[in-house]
Amino acid sequence: MTTTTFSLGVWRRGASAAAFRPEQVRDAAQHFRQPAFVVQAGSGHVGVGLGGDVVAPGLGSDEAGFPLLASLPPLFPEWLGDRSFNEAHGVRFPYVAGAMANGIATVDLVVAMARAGMLGFFGAAGLSLGRIEQAVDALNAALGEALPWGSNLIHSPNEPALEAAAADLYIRRGVRRVSAAAYMALTPSIVRYACSGLTQDPAGRILRRNHVFAKVSHPDVARHFINAAPDAMLDALVAKGLLTAEEGRLGRLVAVAEDITAESDSGGHTDNRPLTALFPTLLGLRDELALSNDFSRPVRVGAAGGLGTPTAVAAAFGLGAAYVLTGSVNQGCVESGLDPSGRAMLAEAGLSDVVMAPAADMFELGVEVQVLQRGTMFAARARKLYHLYRSCDSLESIPAADLARLESQVFRQPLSEAWADTRAFWMQRDAAEVERAEREPKHKMALVFRSYLGRASRWAIAGEAGRAVDYQIWCGPAMGAFNAWTAGSFLADPSQRGVVQVALNLLEGAAAVTRAQQLRSCGVPVHPSAFQFRPRPLI
Repeated sequence: MTTTTFSLGVWRRGASAAAFRPEQVRDAAQHFRQPAFVVQAGSGHVGVGLGGDVVAPGLGSDEAGFPLLASLPPLFPEWLGDRSFNEAHGVRFPYVAGAMANGIATVDLVVAMARAGMLGFFGAAGLSLGRIEQAVDALNAALGEALPWGSNLIHSPNEPALEAAAADLYIRRGVRRVSAAAYMALTPSIVRYACSGLTQDPAGRILRRNHVFAKVSHPDVARHFINAAPDAMLDALVAKGLLTAEEGRLGRLVAVAEDITAESDSGGHTDNRPLTALFPTLLGLRDELALSNDFSRPVRVGAAGGLGTPTAVAAAFGLGAAYVLTGSVNQGCVESGLDPSGRAMLAEAGLSDVVMAPAADMFELGVEVQVLQRGTMFAARARKLYHLYRSCDSLESIPAADLARLESQVFRQPLSEAWADTRAFWMQRDAAEVERAEREPKHKMALVFRSYLGRASRWAIAGEAGRAVDYQIWCGPAMGAFNAWTAGSFLADPSQRGVVQVALNLLEGAAAVTRAQQLRSCGVPVHPSAFQFRPRPLI
């Protein structure tokens, strides 16, 4: 090592001496809420000091102090993301718990997040309108508008009326944030929600009442949300009385969504994109469109997918994420709607124990979701159903051997009875689907096969006796990484995995990892152990 030829001053120790040995530097990095001073010894070794004070250069001896090379301010988990995110949504932390479908992201989970200064979305996808309304009423009663919360609005190409009804419910009941999921293009429902309540103050500033969080994994989809809504769609909504003329005018001056979540390799709907490739692409697109749109309100980009450890969360913020959104790790928490038996299965998952399988809501389109593979045969059976759908014209044309396996292993009833149950379900939900199925044998087959996919996720929620082998549990590789990180700690026990406890550990650890990287960037030889934050009780 060589002695520095410059310094910002002289650091003089306080209660603690400067840290130069690897274990000392590691411990100093844990104290990220204190200012850190990068100093150099006479031998040329670079270390870190905590506390003490800084005086003008010229004292010149190690006895009096060490030359100061850099000064790092206190670091707080609250500051890891974009400060405007915290301000816009009234949260303490730039952390979001995603909307796990079928109510797996429960009312209790959303309430816990809100009370801890974070944002949670209720998992409304796949639920009836009445069930969504009950959840909205419960959240309004528990939180109202005093604390932030949101709910899911999923694109429903097969049931546009349900999507429209959910959007209408959210507008009427004052749901101020929605997580827009599985969209491939804009629909009138999401545009109506986004533009409802737009106003302009006397200073000309556009004020937004409803906030859209758009989960996207492709730049072409992101472009729809980062731009203003199409004129024709806004005009049609105004003509139908679903937006006022003023809302339609202002809708041309703002992005449809001001929070874009880059969804990488996540559980559920995913394109399995690496975050390090997807996020910079969306960030660049945001900046490109900002130049052409010249909106007065900013658009933020957050990160999701694969975030199951502090290092991953720190990396997401290091990429420039305004906020992080987690999903798989929350599904394994005690507040989730998943049955304890399903949470126990998640706690055993390894990094590679996930697989893609056909999605119930977009089965005919061949869209897939990422699910847990370990301990369940759901994915293999779902893929077999899709193969039969593609190769057969009707239920009656299924080969005899395949039919026998379906009836004995998958549906556990004759397909005629499976259709009767499916028919009864759709008569209550949308009779037009039954009418179409009775005209089109292929559609009838799709509805029956979709019934297995839909019930498989509900079996995991209910803990259906004898159906564990058919559980559909949405899960990404973050779950395996989380389990590896928490092994040997109190969070290895599924009963200790509270959603706030998990979130705080991820954020606290991300801050510690960020501090270690800051020190390393300043020339401090940081031992690899400084990047390993162990879980600890934080509440």
